[in-house]
Amino acid sequence: MTGGMDAPAGARFAAASATGADWRAAAKACLDKLGHVGGCNLGFLYISDALAADAVSIVTLMRGVTGIKDWVGTVGIGVCATGLELFDEPAIAVMAAHLPADSYHLLAPITESVDDFGIETTAWLKGRAPILGLIHGDPRNPKTHEIVPDLSDALGAFLVGGLTSSRTNYGQFGGRPGTAPVVEGGVSGVLFSNEVPVATGLSQGCSPIGPVHKITRAQNNIIIEIDGRPALEVFKEDIGDLLARDLRRVAGYIFAALPVTGSDTGDYLVRNLVGIDPNHGLIAIGDLVEPGRSLMFARRDLASAQADLERMLAGLKKRLNGPPRGGIYVSCVARGPALFGDDSEELKTIRNALGDFPLVGFFANGEISHNRLYGYTGVLTLFL
Repeated sequence: MTGGMDAPAGARFAAASATGADWRAAAKACLDKLGHVGGCNLGFLYISDALAADAVSIVTLMRGVTGIKDWVGTVGIGVCATGLELFDEPAIAVMAAHLPADSYHLLAPITESVDDFGIETTAWLKGRAPILGLIHGDPRNPKTHEIVPDLSDALGAFLVGGLTSSRTNYGQFGGRPGTAPVVEGGVSGVLFSNEVPVATGLSQGCSPIGPVHKITRAQNNIIIEIDGRPALEVFKEDIGDLLARDLRRVAGYIFAALPVTGSDTGDYLVRNLVGIDPNHGLIAIGDLVEPGRSLMFARRDLASAQADLERMLAGLKKRLNGPPRGGIYVSCVARGPALFGDDSEELKTIRNALGDFPLVGFFANGEISHNRLYGYTGVLTLFL
């Protein structure tokens, strides 16, 4: 999506990142790098799970030193900065923004349904049609998968963001002074009006192999027949004889891809293969499926992911009238070093394509784009 207006006068962004097992030292290093951020009114904060236990202290310190009251963000196994991935180590990435008054609104945590927004949200929405919501969700809440599309529909907004990834605390940062600086269990974030022009892009980490099929028999997440034939038979044809002779080699390499109905860009949802029954010709995937649904298979490798990331960045660059003022990048925990290598290649690709601009983000346990939860993807949001 993209905004249809010039950037607001005076809008500016500044970002910093730091590592260190002592949260105080890491936070101070970030604040020193940020410098003076007077006039900024919204902060974005991402911390690695190694520092998650100190999240309240980190948010409180950021609030007090910068004077920024409103913060949004979450915890990740790794965090993103400009041209840099700080993965599986104690790290903080922070960005300060100066935006027009009332052009954004912090969304109170939603844990059950979107039927009732808080009084403040309802009041802000009157006369405004938010174009974008940056949201973070708790993967432990089984309703998160329902809240995301329901929230997009209720707001009429394009959503970006991701699910917290952590081995410890699952904190999300949000709320104004007087409310809890760190919450867990639901979906929270920030909404932007059309006074904040943006552009977003989605990059898949896989590439389809074989044609689009139709599921003709299925039960829950088990695919019994594809195109009227045993599911495993069709699967073996698509992956080729070499892999078909040793199905153990498909783990982590071949995935199910569910085409998104109505997509004009060939978009699809990637789901894990969770089981193969060679005796009965069955395939189980990490999602519920019904007869009649379309299905492809896809492979995940560095070449496919790099090519699609470059495609996404080239498309975004064509929509820009100048360098981005700031950005948020949410990438799957299975991307980053695990896919692109240890030298921050994924984030360097973004910097090489779009320039050296303030950017923060995190490695998520599921990525959000428009009204859906994805896997193995990268979601880039640019402030113009």
